[in-house]
Amino acid sequence: MSISKPSIPKGTRDFGPAVVARRNYIFGIIRRTFEKFGYAPLETPTLENLSVLTGKYGDEGDQLLFKVLNSGDFLKDVTADDLANEDGKATRRVLPKVAEKGLRYDLTVPFARYVVMNRGTLVFPFKRYQIQPVWRADRPQRGRYREFYQCDADVVGTDSLLCEAEIVLMMCEVLNALGLTDFTIKINHRGVLRNIYQALGDEGRESDLFVAIDKLDKIGRDGVTKELLERGFSTLASERLFALLAVEGSFTEKRQQLQAAFGTATVPTDSPDSYKGLQELRQVVDFLSGFGFEQFQNLEFDPTLARGLSYYTGCIFEIKINNVNMGSVSGGGRYDNLTGAFGLPGVSGVGFSFGVDRLYDCLEELNLFPEGAAATTRCLVANFDASSMAAMLPVLRELRAAGIASELYPDAAKLAKQFKYADGKGIAYVLLQGPEELVLNKFKLKNLRTGQEQTLTLSEVVAALA
Repeated sequence: MSISKPSIPKGTRDFGPAVVARRNYIFGIIRRTFEKFGYAPLETPTLENLSVLTGKYGDEGDQLLFKVLNSGDFLKDVTADDLANEDGKATRRVLPKVAEKGLRYDLTVPFARYVVMNRGTLVFPFKRYQIQPVWRADRPQRGRYREFYQCDADVVGTDSLLCEAEIVLMMCEVLNALGLTDFTIKINHRGVLRNIYQALGDEGRESDLFVAIDKLDKIGRDGVTKELLERGFSTLASERLFALLAVEGSFTEKRQQLQAAFGTATVPTDSPDSYKGLQELRQVVDFLSGFGFEQFQNLEFDPTLARGLSYYTGCIFEIKINNVNMGSVSGGGRYDNLTGAFGLPGVSGVGFSFGVDRLYDCLEELNLFPEGAAATTRCLVANFDASSMAAMLPVLRELRAAGIASELYPDAAKLAKQFKYADGKGIAYVLLQGPEELVLNKFKLKNLRTGQEQTLTLSEVVAALA
């Protein structure tokens, strides 16, 4: 039998104990925040039917779906020409026999499917959070993986903009708790993007304009101008666009400047929804003020934000950590009819997601993980010989009964070896009982991080560690 070199697929990773402990630290902060705001936990299957996934993420998203082959030899009658046919007809003909399922691409579409399937038993508005992995057949690079976790929170069954305001509050609470204080929450509205399109004179296709705007950070003004010209927009329209996007100042000042600009442009003002986007953004800010929100410096109205065009219909969110060269660590928005694809139209919802892998990379780069976050054991009980081992078993039981993560070194060994073991695992304390301590019925507790030693009774040890 040949021996193969072990490897894992590109874009996936192993996580050792220290990394898992740090990831759990992030998960814990996110989970506690979601639950504090009334969101209940939910899990959906790793596999979804392809009929659920396809057509929900646009053409580019469909190409990034991992399809799962059915059991059985369904490819025996398929030729290479079938799979390579450029028009795709033959491939579409044989594909349902070969693959009917796929790995979930995100958590939002499976959530919408769940809502439709369980609408008779749910209490609306329905608030849920999910912390699960998703898969995308993307090109791996820094901060972008083929398998990664998302931490979603969504509420469906209400149009209230209170939900958008609370999303901002949750975003801030999580980032503050993680120590990521230099961040920007960007917010826009699909209605604002529509007003911008109308102000340009309805040239070209609306979706082409939005896609080009969303690339502004990556390809710059010249690149966006070139793309707009290629898509049928005039040079004058391009100049108007950048004049509108050049608004400056605070959140309120930008909103007022845009409304003034829209008022002089060819935006239909006879409709009550003419400036719905700007009005709803103002309402979100009003709710935040009512909450006593104190981080408006971290909230930016960004009219260039155009993510999630395939299903977002209202407010759009994105978070950037400013002092790290990393893409967005969170995003989301309002969707009015995501459940409509599954036969339940008219159910509005709003939600957002944290990318825990990017959050982890940011915390690691900025050295923000707290001391001990990677440790799974708090106290190591030293083992000198068979008699001390027997004497320490009740002690170990007491520590664990008090909720202190503890372990007894399994072999009788020199103290230096046990200290080295504790240091390697990030264990902060070593508890030992030598002859002197035994006479006094006390223990020596050594803090490996500070070098401090204390001679304590067992109850005092428990109190110190707890």
